[in-house]
Amino acid sequence: MLGLKLPTDPRWVRIAEKNIEEILTDHAYCEQKATSTAISLIVSFPEYTELVQEMTKLVKEEISHFKMVHDKILERGWILGRDRKDEYVIKLVTFFPKGGSRTTQLVHRLLYAALIEARSCERFKLLSEELEDQELAKFYKDLMVSEANHYTMFLSFARQYGNREEVDKKWSDLLIYEAEIMKSLGTKESIHG
Repeated sequence: MLGLKLPTDPRWVRIAEKNIEEILTDHAYCEQKATSTAISLIVSFPEYTELVQEMTKLVKEEISHFKMVHDKILERGWILGRDRKDEYVIKLVTFFPKGGSRTTQLVHRLLYAALIEARSCERFKLLSEELEDQELAKFYKDLMVSEANHYTMFLSFARQYGNREEVDKKWSDLLIYEAEIMKSLGTKESIHG
């Protein structure tokens, strides 16, 4: 369903499980960044009314996910650690050339967002199936469904606002590029790394 060309090595879950405090901190910041992305799309493309409406809903949902993750951190007696760079996203967003029409820029941002959500969904699925901590496994299963919905929403908007054939070609190329990025990741205690 997600179309990812390279699945996460299942051994990543063992790394995550041994470093769950780090995973939760990284996850909290992923939710905060997802909130920021939705706000940025509203600010950058206010003329796309349907997108603005959906991004407004998404801001509320993502910030509530941030709170849920933050609450998990606090329940375990920890505090939210510092944010760190997301190597995955930094590498991913270099794929499309800068510039182009506003529509092209929007499509590229929507495709990046769709792929980040798809990879998050895949990682959450692994955590939900493999974590020994059953409370966290259920937590990630519930969040996995949201990520899948976000992925399909972003991809649908890209197809709606761009030329469908061109968008599908760009999506296919981006998936191949992302698989290359993933070959060098999967060894760190982060959601995407």
